[in-house]
Amino acid sequence: MSRSKSSKKTKFVCNNCGYESPKWLGKCPNCGAWNSFVEVKNGGEDRRGWLAKKEKSKPAQLGKILTTGRERFETGIGEVDRVLGGGIVPGSLVLIGGDPGIGKSTLLLQIAGQLSKINKKILYITAEESLEQLADRARRLKISGENIFVLAESDMLEIADRIEEIEPDVIFVDSIQTVYHPELTTAPGSVSQVRECTAEFMRIAKSRNIATLIVGHVTKDGSLAGPKTLEHMVDTVIYLEGERHMGLRILRSVKNRYGSTNEIGIFEMDEKGLVEVVNPSSHFIDSTDENRIGVAVISLLEGMRPLLVEVQALVAPSTFSIPQRNTTGFDPRRLSMILAVLEIITGYSLRNSDIFVNITGGLKIAESGGDLGVAMAIVSSFRRVPLPPRTIFIGEIGLGGEIRPIRGLQKRLGEAERLGFITAYVPDTSEKVAVDNLKVVKVKNIEEAIQSCVG
Repeated sequence: MSRSKSSKKTKFVCNNCGYESPKWLGKCPNCGAWNSFVEVKNGGEDRRGWLAKKEKSKPAQLGKILTTGRERFETGIGEVDRVLGGGIVPGSLVLIGGDPGIGKSTLLLQIAGQLSKINKKILYITAEESLEQLADRARRLKISGENIFVLAESDMLEIADRIEEIEPDVIFVDSIQTVYHPELTTAPGSVSQVRECTAEFMRIAKSRNIATLIVGHVTKDGSLAGPKTLEHMVDTVIYLEGERHMGLRILRSVKNRYGSTNEIGIFEMDEKGLVEVVNPSSHFIDSTDENRIGVAVISLLEGMRPLLVEVQALVAPSTFSIPQRNTTGFDPRRLSMILAVLEIITGYSLRNSDIFVNITGGLKIAESGGDLGVAMAIVSSFRRVPLPPRTIFIGEIGLGGEIRPIRGLQKRLGEAERLGFITAYVPDTSEKVAVDNLKVVKVKNIEEAIQSCVG
């Protein structure tokens, strides 16, 4: 049975999660949202322009497929290249997310300015700002690339025509939520519009071998606006994180088909835009007062980069029937486990105390190598005794109070030695390490560490 190409199909799409249904539903069976279904009429294959022109695909034997080995091109911004895995891959689709005002547009414009210096033709699509607003930001950032073409347009079909006309090497889209496809009946920013426009950009990127970077807004819960399938459609997803009222910004990859997702890039926002941080560990450590109570230094390994970070803890008598457990940058469930171990193993009565834990600099700890430092900061605040100065704590805490080994110990200790630390507490079962000016103290359990530091 042949299907009519001109007939329009109607479906209903959940605006919250993107779930599709052939009929309207009051409650979404996928996410549970009420009254979230909207009618979507898809015109099928009657799209105009070169988007509709494509050859029929045929199956190919895997062993006979020739790989071209695409060469990356560097952006000229080392921290961005680090997160992307060495640079931008031609034909890749990169999604950049972040809170409003965090610096996404500034980062995109700076990348465009650097790429124009190596004779890459850039098409910058600004669907939110006017050309004058973008030009004002470019002058402030001292960007005047002759290879940068700016288009203030939100119609997807018009954008496709301009891409065919200009034939750029790299496309920037700011932002995907404001681009709309005229053949869809839903409003710009809806789930169906965001998903369809992203799919169009993906087809353009793959068919024309054009690297495409698009900006995606972030919702209140910190996830990218639109359906979760948006992240599955693109090749790379990176987030720009940090507090708007603080200068530090962290670029983090959560998905990368062309590289590692463990690397982070660190910037500082000033009047010149986003500036790369050469020595990031110095931004997370306050060396002005080494006798502070409730402060410990830990070492994180973000990809191949070791970072030294301060952990601040505050233990105070609670005035509530249920004591508070608040964390910033640290997993609350991990904190509950550490507190339970401290109570059972050491006998410290922490159940009636409010406990606050903060990771400085806006970082979020995703590994267990900072457990020992968090526990020592809590003990220091509870006992009101400062920890030894210029000391670093590295290790994972097990349920029995044992200190478990972690990966990359040599790199972590090397960074601590470079920054002038004199003592490091590490797991007893760790491999041998070679450091000259750093005293390495191996501890079997949390009790040994507490006895050695605070008595």
